[in-house]
Amino acid sequence: MGKPRILYADRRPYVVADSLDELTGPVRGVVELPLRLDWSEQGRYRLDDVRELSVMYERVLREAMDVDDLRRFVNGAMLRNVWRRLFLPRRVRDLWEQRFPQLTQAA
Repeated sequence: MGKPRILYADRRPYVVADSLDELTGPVRGVVELPLRLDWSEQGRYRLDDVRELSVMYERVLREAMDVDDLRRFVNGAMLRNVWRRLFLPRRVRDLWEQRFPQLTQAA
């Protein structure tokens, strides 16, 4: 029997906030993410469009290298509202849900 396969996503360090209250990112308007978080063609996200908001949060949660990025671009209340819609690596979802079990009961 071979060794279990270890994926990059399973070893990559991910950042998780200490509190949802500290996530005070914008709740309206258009946000442009810096290239370190989003190198796609899109780059700009309308926060009133739940699909665009969800994609933006997916990218920030996956790519943030420090909590300041989370604070700047993610809003705790909005994160709770879209949590179930987010397509995240299993490890990212597990880390956030372990720290914030209330996300599993979110809208």
